[in-house]
Amino acid sequence: MNRTDRLYALVEELRASAPRRRSARELAELYEVSVRTIERDIGALQQAGVPIYADVGRGGGYTLDKERTLPPVNFTASEAVALAICLGRAGDSLYARAARTALNKILSVMPAADNDAARDLASRIRFHIPKDETAVARPARDAVLEEAMLARRVVRIAYVDRNGIETERDVEPQAFTVADRGWYLLAWCRLRGECRVFRLDRLLRAVPLDEIAPERSWDSLGEPPKEIRTRRLELA
Repeated sequence: MNRTDRLYALVEELRASAPRRRSARELAELYEVSVRTIERDIGALQQAGVPIYADVGRGGGYTLDKERTLPPVNFTASEAVALAICLGRAGDSLYARAARTALNKILSVMPAADNDAARDLASRIRFHIPKDETAVARPARDAVLEEAMLARRVVRIAYVDRNGIETERDVEPQAFTVADRGWYLLAWCRLRGECRVFRLDRLLRAVPLDEIAPERSWDSLGEPPKEIRTRRLELA
C-alpha cells in the first residue's frame, strides 16, 4: 500500500472506530508499518486539516471527529448493495481498491438500521467463481501510471510486444481503456512520435520522470487502433 492509500485508509479506520481511540501501535500493526510511520502520517493529516485528536498516556491514542468530516449519506440498503455488486464484478480491475474504499466510506456514514439491512441483503447474494479464477494483486505500476496521468508526468516504461520483444520508451499517459483482454494504457509514445496503446499486463516497469508532459487534446492523439473502440466514462 502506498502512502496516499494509507492516509485515506487511516482516516476511514479512525472514522469507523470513533469515538474509541486507536493507538499508534495498533494502527502500525494493521498497516504493517512502523509506529514512527503512523505518527508521521497522522501529523501530515492533522496539518492538512483532518480533525484527528490525540491523547497521551495509558489508554490514549488517536480519534477522529466524525461530525466534522463526511456528513450522513442517504443511500438506501438496495443502493449500497447495487454498488457492492458492481464492485464484486470488477474483480481485479484497475480501480477495484479505490472502489472498495469508496464503498467503505458510504457504509461508515449510513444510518445503523440501513447499514444492517444492506449487510443482510448482501449476505443473500452469491457470485459464481470460475474454476480457473485466481486472485491477482494489482502491481504498483498501475498506481504510478494513475498518478502520472493526474500530474501530467512523463513515465519511462519497459514494454513487451506481441512478439516478445522488450523495448524501453518514454510515454505521456493520457487515458485508460478496458477491453475483453483486460486494461490498456493510451499514451503518447515519444519513441514512435504518436499515440500508442499498451496492454498493462505486458508493461514490465513504469518509472515516473521529473519532466512535465505538454498538454494534449484528445483530438490531437488521433484514432486508436480499429480493434479498440472507446467511449467516455460518465459520472452522471
